[in-house]
Amino acid sequence: MNGLPRDARLRTGSLVLRPWLPGDLAVLLDAYRDPAIQAGSRAPVADEEAAARWLRGQEEGRASGLRHSFAVVDTALGDGPVGNVVLVLPAPGSATAEVGYWTTASARGRGIAPQALGALTDWAFAECAGHGLVRLDLLHQVDNTASCRVAEKAGYGFAEVLPACPPWPLDGHRHERRATGHGG
Repeated sequence: MNGLPRDARLRTGSLVLRPWLPGDLAVLLDAYRDPAIQAGSRAPVADEEAAARWLRGQEEGRASGLRHSFAVVDTALGDGPVGNVVLVLPAPGSATAEVGYWTTASARGRGIAPQALGALTDWAFAECAGHGLVRLDLLHQVDNTASCRVAEKAGYGFAEVLPACPPWPLDGHRHERRATGHGG
């Protein structure tokens, strides 16, 4: 365990980032019907069983301290999740970690993704400051120009092109953000 709080809740503007709950299953299923979310997902959610498995996976990730997925709720739009942000650490004390996100179609174009990603990033660096984390990576396929814009708005600079690797059929981009005092 890396010492990250399992029940962390983050706030930024009208956004609340909170752990996913069993009651979010229907929202999760609906979100994963979106072709844009399906295209960017490493673990598609096609039915209730898969959604329940996904939700359990988020809780197991929190318990291990290696995966912190947050439901993004915009209180200006209602009380249900409109997105997801996640921090994935390969091992306790890792110098690098990966972040990811998605937003529902109704939440796109409102600045929710970069705002939520920024809050997650600030939290990750603050919480992991004493554990050696110095760099966060955001990965996406080269044809996902919207993710390039989100990365830039959240302070993630373009770092390199990555070769295609299953399950991704196209080359990808790696964007990175470094902790203050570590080249970023």
